[in-house]
Amino acid sequence: SLFDSPAERYLKARQSVQRFTVTQLGECWSEHRKYVVHSYNFFLFPSTLGLTDVEFTLSASSIQFLSHYGFDYSKFLKDGIPYMNEVQEKILSQHLLAGSSKVSSALDRDVLKKAIDEVTCWIVAAEEEETMILQDLNGYQMFEVQLVLRKALQNVWTQPLGDKKVMVRKVSPQHRQLLENSPYDYCRKELILLSARGFTNLFQTLVKAKKPLVGHNMLMDLMHLHDKFYKPLPESYEEFKRNIHNLFPVLIDTKTVTKSIWKKCPLPRVVNLLEVYEVLCSNLNPKDSTCPVIALASDCSRYAEKKSPHEAGYDAFLCGSVLLKSAHLLLCRSTDDAVEADPSFSQYLTVLAEYLNKVNFIRGGVSSINFSGKDTPCEHPPALVVHVRGWPGLNERQIYEEFKPLCLFDVRRLSKNQFIMLSNKFKHVRLVLRDYKHHPHLRVSVYRHWRHSPRVNCLLQVSGIVALWSLLAFVLGGAPCCSL
Repeated sequence: SLFDSPAERYLKARQSVQRFTVTQLGECWSEHRKYVVHSYNFFLFPSTLGLTDVEFTLSASSIQFLSHYGFDYSKFLKDGIPYMNEVQEKILSQHLLAGSSKVSSALDRDVLKKAIDEVTCWIVAAEEEETMILQDLNGYQMFEVQLVLRKALQNVWTQPLGDKKVMVRKVSPQHRQLLENSPYDYCRKELILLSARGFTNLFQTLVKAKKPLVGHNMLMDLMHLHDKFYKPLPESYEEFKRNIHNLFPVLIDTKTVTKSIWKKCPLPRVVNLLEVYEVLCSNLNPKDSTCPVIALASDCSRYAEKKSPHEAGYDAFLCGSVLLKSAHLLLCRSTDDAVEADPSFSQYLTVLAEYLNKVNFIRGGVSSINFSGKDTPCEHPPALVVHVRGWPGLNERQIYEEFKPLCLFDVRRLSKNQFIMLSNKFKHVRLVLRDYKHHPHLRVSVYRHWRHSPRVNCLLQVSGIVALWSLLAFVLGGAPCCSL
């Protein structure tokens, strides 16, 4: 809604982020100044080791959308890389330290029971140093089986063999003690945590690198990064901003950059990331030798042969390319002299300075969220007030539907018979004022705070009553008394 402040929008989006999971994350890296792109797709799935079972929502329309673009749900569900935030990691660490049986997830209980039954039957007749192999163990089952067996049986030792197998060895108590203190134990707490953190390890590497983080319309992306890999999203919008700025001191939203370029350059107005990329590629001067050349690495060549919109790694490639081409356009416009060959990325950052840390804000009270300072309100067309006469019972939805055929407005009730409407286009405001000038039931006018605000009206009414009583008191109190 255009009525949303950044804090209000954040609280709305926070509810969504907490309900949904991240299925795929794409990243692109480029070699310094050569812009040879290495693109990666990471299928992700919430960590289940030692945690309360994570619940998330699946939207039917989202599933249909991703399926249309070839999303591999099998990789997401079966091979998704685990991840966790700091709160979840602390819970798991406490479980591991206490040797808690809660390490086992509900999904794998049947597998664990089968493995324990096999080992307890085998160990009765087994000799010391004799071994057996447990097979068909997936993912965390490799850890869970070993942790449970070691806790339940003091005369066994376990070791992963790879290829979904775990070797179980019968040992003496003395030998078991030596093995527990060995640095080669694959079930050490720190190794389990390293595996359970999964993609979070890479996230922490990105945070430590302090490199510019580039995205396109990236507010929701930042919220998911915070919630899934750092900490649960705080209730405070300002705290969220501070946290993100500490994690990523330099943010560049290509949506913010290209919105500005559309105003400065005679380029076709397009919306989605792929269209923006295609416009920038087709309209840049092919003879400009200084224009950055972006090449895909050999292992990413399929992106050069086939478009893969909404695949995370491909979108990351588009985003980085849009940034470089946009920065080059801005660099060319910022100087009257010819741009030197092979401009450095630091030069591009210089011309992008006014856009740094300003993340696009869709339809709201500000045009962008400033993660390194105070948000600046944007200049919307004036609000309109609709006064209803002789048409009782109208609500916000009905007012919206009334004006929808003509143009789109966001609507909020102002009082019993008044509604306030906001648009982000001046022509829509002019159109409604013209066409509803003589409407029999709806009187439309420009909103004036001193005239239409319920608070101001209430204050004026109270002031009027006080003034009236004061006048009456003065008149009555000042009248001459008659004496007999």
